[in-house]
Amino acid sequence: MWFLIACTSSTTRGSGRDVVDLHLHPGDWHSIPESTQGYLAARFPYPFGLKPEKLADSVLSAEAVLDEMDAAGVDRAVLLSVYAPRTVGVATNELVIDALAADPERLMGMASLPTDDWNNRSDEYLDALDAALAVEGMVGIKLAGAHQHFRLDDPAYFGIYELAAEHQAPVYHHTGTSPFPGTRTEEPYTRPDFLEAAVVAYPEVSFIVGHVGYDFQERALDEGFDAAIELALAHDNVFLEPSALGSRHGDPDGTILRAVMERIADEGLQDRVIYGSDGPQSPGFVADYLERSLLAMEGWSERDIDAALGGNFDRVFGE
Repeated sequence: MWFLIACTSSTTRGSGRDVVDLHLHPGDWHSIPESTQGYLAARFPYPFGLKPEKLADSVLSAEAVLDEMDAAGVDRAVLLSVYAPRTVGVATNELVIDALAADPERLMGMASLPTDDWNNRSDEYLDALDAALAVEGMVGIKLAGAHQHFRLDDPAYFGIYELAAEHQAPVYHHTGTSPFPGTRTEEPYTRPDFLEAAVVAYPEVSFIVGHVGYDFQERALDEGFDAAIELALAHDNVFLEPSALGSRHGDPDGTILRAVMERIADEGLQDRVIYGSDGPQSPGFVADYLERSLLAMEGWSERDIDAALGGNFDRVFGE
């Protein structure tokens, strides 16, 4: 997700830790479908809703993202390409590659590809993805079945994982439902267990289960979250990313994010967590989400916290 609502800016930085944020979105307001623009504008508090494009442009440029990282104490971050014209819009591979030039030492990118008319144009799309992954700084692949309207278990898309294996590129999947107009909500598009066939077929590829299967429509840790945990327990190449679900807007008292971190610790999966915020969303969100995540990891060892905030990323992405 790109935005939720403007939040209260946090003054707490990243506690002196080496922090990598796996999940930041560059882009511009005009690339978002009109239906989603209306949905977002209605959620912005006054006066932001009067000119939502101004708020969007103030946080989505590469320079603005770096400012948000600085305010949060985030050392490095990954910018995500998105091809979802029917739901949240498009941020092309070229846009992300250009954004990396703002600070190649701190910014990395994940490539993506269109999935519309896949039966006729998949070779074209895969060739473009191959070229994007060959660019320095492009370190992985971002997919979202719910937004891009493809089943997570559809073997027609497994050519993406062939490229991932060739490039040693981890694959990030949005899992769980989404609140945005036009997204698919059926289980094959959202539940992490529908990824299992790909996870088994490509053991050399690291699969990152974005949002840990959270149901953003019902705001619930349901079967999707259980499926994310079970998938990680069963397969060493599965990693968990609990972004967005612990936002101040969606989880005011931190109960949901705390429950996620407690379950992860109970299952001994701290070495499978890769931190991401799903920012920048609004001024201060990146800092606020990091602070809320640190609070949710209360009781974790310092070693496990450091691993979740950066060490596990470095291990998976070979940094």
